[in-house]
Amino acid sequence: MSPQQQQHTGLSREFIEQQRQRLLTLRHLLLGGEESNAAQERAFQLQHGDEAAEEEDTAQDMAQREVDQALHDVDDHRIANIERALQKIGEGSYGLSDLSGKPIPQDRLLTTPEAILTVQEERERETHR
Repeated sequence: MSPQQQQHTGLSREFIEQQRQRLLTLRHLLLGGEESNAAQERAFQLQHGDEAAEEEDTAQDMAQREVDQALHDVDDHRIANIERALQKIGEGSYGLSDLSGKPIPQDRLLTTPEAILTVQEERERETHR
């Protein structure tokens, strides 16, 4: 990040490096969690094989799959934002909104390091979905 961009965002190099490390850790946790869930499902299938499932179990499995899919969709969105935030660090635009170019407050970046929009822009985007 150039000194001019750094001054514009108000973020120090140290803060940005800390955020980069946090983003890498978050990405690893999210992707690692997905791999762990798939491994658990495979282990269950191997252990239980083709046992006949009761209707109640099937219904519970379907409900759990819906919950899992919703969580997976949220994780996919978050991973995409993490990737974009890491890209922005490389470009020197971390801390600036992708939509308006306005600075994203440091407090927001501390709570949501993958933020690529201001809170107001994020709310407006969610409203229009």
